[in-house]
Amino acid sequence: MSASVVARALLAAIAIVASACASRAPRIAAGGAADSPSPRTDQNSLAAHAELVEKAKSGRIDVYFVGDSITRRWGALDYPELLANWTSNFFGWNAANFGWGGDRVQNILWRLQHGELDGVQPKVFVVLAGTNNIGARRGDDKEAADIAHGVRAIVDVCRRKAPKATIVLMAVFPRNDNMAYEPEVEAVNALLAPLADGRRIRFVDINDKLADGDGRLFDGMMADGLHPTAAAYQIWADALKPIFRELLGAAATVDRAPPPTGDPAAMKRPSA
Repeated sequence: MSASVVARALLAAIAIVASACASRAPRIAAGGAADSPSPRTDQNSLAAHAELVEKAKSGRIDVYFVGDSITRRWGALDYPELLANWTSNFFGWNAANFGWGGDRVQNILWRLQHGELDGVQPKVFVVLAGTNNIGARRGDDKEAADIAHGVRAIVDVCRRKAPKATIVLMAVFPRNDNMAYEPEVEAVNALLAPLADGRRIRFVDINDKLADGDGRLFDGMMADGLHPTAAAYQIWADALKPIFRELLGAAATVDRAPPPTGDPAAMKRPSA
């Protein structure tokens, strides 16, 4: 089945979901509670989801990365410098990237429940989610708790679908595109840390290597205040690789992960 056919089928399914949701009681915000799965309905996100569903069916996936654009850019065809960094660090561990740009926690949760994790039995998950929910409801002191509940729902889906896997839960990265968000970043991370048991769920916080004690990013970490540079991704990789060696052994000399994908819209644009 072609990606376009899958995308049209998904659009029809989403219309049914949206109609059902409209009859419910008012939700926390337009995007709903973070632990309430919610689809993205724009055509580009539908096409990307269809590609990721197919990606889940191909190759061998031992390490499954879950997230938004911060995750996606690392292993995407339309960011060749970052893809090169990804390959140099993870080749031989059969790592596959299932991030999608702009996703809030509830969007990631929906994707995991609608095909992107079906039939996959990774040994390790790497989960980074929540930054796109921060600041959505200004002045709401319950927002951090809502985000943490949503991330926990992602962890629960991963555990249910791959019960033998170890989950590496990342602290939400600092962001300087709006410094007013930083206290909420810290509040979310304080709620995420206790989810770890140190064995099946590992909490990894590299924020002290990305930013100072006030959350101000070190030079060269994020060019736009939000998305990591290759230098920041390398810091992340350096934190992950010892865990991968512990759980998976040394990286193999061959890699059987499915090929990387990219932003469908970006891949259609002619090169300069």
